[in-house]
Amino acid sequence: MKQLQEYQQLLEPIYQFLQCHTSDEWVTEAKKPENLKTILLDHLLCELKAGQSAMYLIRKYAVDKSSAHALLDWFKPYEDFAYRKTGSLETLKGKSNISKSIMAKSDSPYSQDLIDKMVLLIKEELHHFYQVLEIMDARGIDYEPIQASRYAKGLLSHMATYEPQTLVDKLIIGAYIEARSCERFAKLAPHLDDDIGKFYVSLLRSEARHYQDYLALAEQVAGCDISERVHFFGQLEAELISSPDSDFKFHSGIPTL
Repeated sequence: MKQLQEYQQLLEPIYQFLQCHTSDEWVTEAKKPENLKTILLDHLLCELKAGQSAMYLIRKYAVDKSSAHALLDWFKPYEDFAYRKTGSLETLKGKSNISKSIMAKSDSPYSQDLIDKMVLLIKEELHHFYQVLEIMDARGIDYEPIQASRYAKGLLSHMATYEPQTLVDKLIIGAYIEARSCERFAKLAPHLDDDIGKFYVSLLRSEARHYQDYLALAEQVAGCDISERVHFFGQLEAELISSPDSDFKFHSGIPTL
């Protein structure tokens, strides 16, 4: 896939950051036509969850009360669609941009940088949600909720329970999730229909930037060397990706189906 070759330089840091590659067994399972629905549904919900994670971070740590309410309002149409089955492709059109400015708490120890990076990430994730929904609609794939894989929960269960380490850990985990998503989009793109393959390649640049932003913010918040903690979560992430997994999803391990 010629388009993918142009992104190899962008992908190289991703490959160095992740402590294992996606297995050929997962790619073989993922490219089966009968699994396209699962891939797209899980990808759709992963985009929403990625946006929600960023939203919860800035609501908890960085923004004033009116901005916290604005963030919830921003997500409401997407959450109504995903969890309450109200709304449609048409009602979500153009909703990925927030109309209100997001302001930092006056006493927030975290910089405007956290808000700026996370608001941009949210805009992109919600736009990607809409794009996945368009692909599903074009293929006659109806939306239905599916259970999340073990992946994110497996990483989050090892977070520290004291601040600011909890926030640092959340940011490191965010970096790994975005990096793995980027790697899997690149792995899958050559094996899917041309329009989905091109779409997945188009996501690589933003996913790579998201991983870098999360990592930079983790270093900024920690104010010290975080390489040990990064390595710790890298080992956990690699174990989840490279161990047997009976629940096939976008971030699942080696299929045992």
